[in-house]
Amino acid sequence: MMTSLVSQVGEVMSVSRSATHTFSKEVVTTIHLLAGLGVEGDAHMGGTVKHRSRVAQNPDQPNLRQVHLIHSELFDEVGRAGFHVEPGQMGENITTRGIHLLDLPTGSKLYIGESAVIEITGLRNPCAQIDNFQPGLLSAVLDKDADGKLVRKAGVMAIVLVGGEIRAGDPIRVELPPEPFRPLERV
Repeated sequence: MMTSLVSQVGEVMSVSRSATHTFSKEVVTTIHLLAGLGVEGDAHMGGTVKHRSRVAQNPDQPNLRQVHLIHSELFDEVGRAGFHVEPGQMGENITTRGIHLLDLPTGSKLYIGESAVIEITGLRNPCAQIDNFQPGLLSAVLDKDADGKLVRKAGVMAIVLVGGEIRAGDPIRVELPPEPFRPLERV
């Protein structure tokens, strides 16, 4: 299944950032990725963890959540369940189309725009704040697979390997890591 992901090419639909720890992020024209840090001007930028609950556990742990990506196909899916979600509203920095983000293995690299390269570190673990945004949305972004295992659909997290400007319309190309592939886990 994952070998078919090698040739995936997608597109940036929208980019967002927020200087404060807000649930939703403001859609902007461009974002600037900084190698080893994340999105310039975003509250989650830094080499060490910035997510408040993780800072409380250990402020010195590496920041594996520098960039948050959500596939716009999720908005289509939750829309069929009666929810209306637009880019940036679920806190993502990059909204994509055409890339099966949740199927990518850990360590996949995304080449975005002219120069940016990010590495997928894991899954976003959706929390109760999603229900504060729209009641019932948390259940819509969680599922169970055939074996009864929890499926988190609220996007993936990444670190920045090579910085650069990103804007809507930029192409995204996937490069898978060497096998054996490691499935995404929550980070």
